[in-house]
Parts: sequence; C-alpha cells; structure tokens
Amino acid sequence: MNLHDLLKRRSTTILDVRNESEFRTGNVEGSINIPLIELKNNISELLKKQPLVICCESGIRSRLAFDLLKSEGLNEIYDGGGWRLLAIQKMYK
Repeated sequence: MNLHDLLKRRSTTILDVRNESEFRTGNVEGSINIPLIELKNNISELLKKQPLVICCESGIRSRLAFDLLKSEGLNEIYDGGGWRLLAIQKMYK
C-alpha cells in the first residue's frame, strides 16, 4: 500500500516523533506525538494504532523510529518523512 492510500484510510494513525515543543509549533492534523526518545516505552500502545505513518521534521528521526518499530514486530508501518510534506499530502487525499 502506498502513502496516498494509507492517508485515505480512517484507521491510519500518523505518529510524529519530534519532541513536544516542536510538535506544538505545527503538526499534521489528527496526528499523535510520541517523541523518538520515548518510543520504545510506548510499543504496546502503538500495536493497537496500526497502520502507522511516522513523521518528524526532516525524515531522519522517522526512519530511526521506523527501524525501531519494525525490530519490535510492528508490520503495518510507513516512513512518511517530514511532517510538512505529509500534511500537504493529507490535505489532498
């Protein structure tokens, strides 16, 4: 499934892994914020929120989060990269 199709699904959760102050300055509407440093402690919560599209500022932390979540057994995840581009794509779903 591609990103465009995932964003159309109501069941898709957008996970922003930036820190809280970054998230407050702007985010994808409806996204949840779990900073990368806290991600490992929230795996069980995220199991219930799949499919997940992960985003951050530029795509570096989202890739790290993607790799971590994959290694923890989550399968319905997608690295969405930077949140601004993701927000634009979500607007035009």
